[in-house]
Amino acid sequence: MTQMTMIQAITDAMRTELRNDENVLVFGEDVAKNGGVFRATEGLYDEFGEERVFDTPLAESGIGGLALGLALQNYRPVMEIQFFGFVFEAMDSVASQLARLRYRSGGNYHAPVTIRSPFGGGVRTPELHADNLEGLFAQCPGLKVVIPSNPYDAKGLLIAAIRDNDPVIFLEHMKLYRSFREEVPEEAYTVEIGKANIVREGKDVSIITYGAMVRTALKAAEQLSKEGIECELIDLRTISPLDTETIADSIKKTNRAVVVQEAQKQAGISAQVIAEINDRVLLHLDAPVGRVAAPDSVFPFAAAEDVWLPNERDIIDQVKETLNF
Repeated sequence: MTQMTMIQAITDAMRTELRNDENVLVFGEDVAKNGGVFRATEGLYDEFGEERVFDTPLAESGIGGLALGLALQNYRPVMEIQFFGFVFEAMDSVASQLARLRYRSGGNYHAPVTIRSPFGGGVRTPELHADNLEGLFAQCPGLKVVIPSNPYDAKGLLIAAIRDNDPVIFLEHMKLYRSFREEVPEEAYTVEIGKANIVREGKDVSIITYGAMVRTALKAAEQLSKEGIECELIDLRTISPLDTETIADSIKKTNRAVVVQEAQKQAGISAQVIAEINDRVLLHLDAPVGRVAAPDSVFPFAAAEDVWLPNERDIIDQVKETLNF
C-alpha cells in the first residue's frame, strides 16, 4: 500500500495496464511529453515510448475515430478528451459507433475503448470545461459510465475499464484530483463496474450520489449525525449501469431517500435513480424521494460557482425536509 492522490492512482492504473498488455495505447491532446493538462499521463511517454503513448491533433473527432479503428485491430485504446465539455466533437464516434459496434457486428467485433476525461465544478475553470454531461451518455445504450470519488476506486475502476471489452466512459472530477490522499495497493486490482459502495451505514435516510458530491454528502451526514440523524451514504461509482439492488436494499432499511448530484436538475442521473426507486421500492417509502441538484441554467462563470453548486447545507436541509414529511 502507498498513499496516493486520485490523479496518482489514475496514472498508476494506466501504467499498470500498459505494462500488463502490449495492446493498450494511451493518446490524446498533450498527453505524451507534456503528461496531459493535469499531468495524468506524466512519465508514461518516457517509460513506454511514442508508439504506446502519443499526442494527437487538437481534434476530438479524430481522437474518437482513431480509437474506433484501433479497437477493430484488437488494440485497447485509452483515449483522453482533455475536458468533457469538448466531447460533442467526438459524439458520433462514441455514441453512434463505439456504443453500437458489438451489436451491429453480431458480436464479431468489440470496442474495448476507455474514454477518460476530467469534468466538474469548484475549481474555477473557463466556460465549457466543467460541464456535467454524464447524463447524456448514461442514456446511451452500449456505453458504461464510471465516476470514481476516491483514489482507491479510481485505480481499480480504471483498470477494470481498460480490461472491459466494451466502451467505458471514465469521468474524473477535477476537484478530487489532488484534494486528498488514501491508501492504494501498488499491485493491480479491479473494482467491479456496475457495483455501488456503501460509504456510511445509517438507518434514517439513504443519500445516493456520485463523484465529488460523495465528499460533500459525507460531511453533511457527519453533521446530521451530531443531531441524531443517521444517514446511509451510497456512492454509485457507476452511473450506467446502475446498481439498483444496492439502492433498493438500502431504502428497504431506511424508508427514505435523497438523491444528490452536482449537475443541473434536468441533467445528471437523479431523475433516472428516482424512477428506478419508484419502480422497485415505492411501497417502502415513507416520503417522496428528495433531490439536491444545481439550478437548470448553463454552468456559470467562476465568480458564481460557489452560489450555483450544491453544497453541504443544501443536503442537510433536504434530508430534514424528507424526514419531516
